[in-house]
Amino acid sequence: MQIEDIQNDIIEEFSMFEDWEERYQYMIDLGKTLPLIDTQYKTDDNLISGCQSKVWVHADLEDNKIIFTADSDAIITKGIIAILIRAFSNQSPQDIIEANTNFIDEIGLKDHLSPTRANGLVSMIKQLKMYAIAYQTQIN
Repeated sequence: MQIEDIQNDIIEEFSMFEDWEERYQYMIDLGKTLPLIDTQYKTDDNLISGCQSKVWVHADLEDNKIIFTADSDAIITKGIIAILIRAFSNQSPQDIIEANTNFIDEIGLKDHLSPTRANGLVSMIKQLKMYAIAYQTQIN
């Protein structure tokens, strides 16, 4: 499945909820399904800087696709990274680099986060794309 299709699925899922309390609960539930990062990768090197909470992300390249795993010490933040990993994991580095993140605005997420969490969201996206850039240079 391509990134844009996954993002459209996420937009559709969020549109089913009438208010943000339901959407937050959905994000928490998504966080519970997150493929967890192996404890050996829960290091300072894998912490995303700029997040209010601790968020660890690890990436592996398998068959020219990046597989992300992550964890967070906060349930909302874990839900946010779960959404991003769902959109970008198991995709080629080039597709991740070129992908837009308009779906975040379309589901209204950035508007419903505190300023520090919104900054953390931007940092998470930036880090996922940095992994993609690093792996893309290895492929070329």
